[in-house]
Amino acid sequence: MSIVIITLLAITLAAIVVVLLTGIIGMGRGGDFNAKYGNKLMRARVILQGLAIVLFLILIWVTSRG
Repeated sequence: MSIVIITLLAITLAAIVVVLLTGIIGMGRGGDFNAKYGNKLMRARVILQGLAIVLFLILIWVTSRG
């Protein structure tokens, strides 16, 4: 069970990095892309970070049960 959670956590962390870098690059360049997707990307990052925290807490709970 913990292997599945660790895998999901790793995928979520990789997605956070991709979304964050895309958002930062978009903000740095400005223009239409940033106007259209900048806020959506940062919202997606916050949601993914929340998911990562939940998965991490579930992982701690599963491993502490023995």
